[in-house]
Amino acid sequence: MADYSKQFSSTAAKGTPRHKEHNAPGTDKNPFGGKKPKADLVAKLAEAARKGKAPKLPG
Repeated sequence: MADYSKQFSSTAAKGTPRHKEHNAPGTDKNPFGGKKPKADLVAKLAEAARKGKAPKLPG
């Protein structure tokens, strides 16, 4: 008779995701330390203000 209790893995820890995200931090698409400096955002907002249109904010 087979021991089916040892055949499959146990349940994952509470709060662990079921799968990995394609853009999770630390992957090729989203490497660690890849945040753009705040100066770039401020420059983008200033340029958009000069042109007179509201920019799309990240996030």
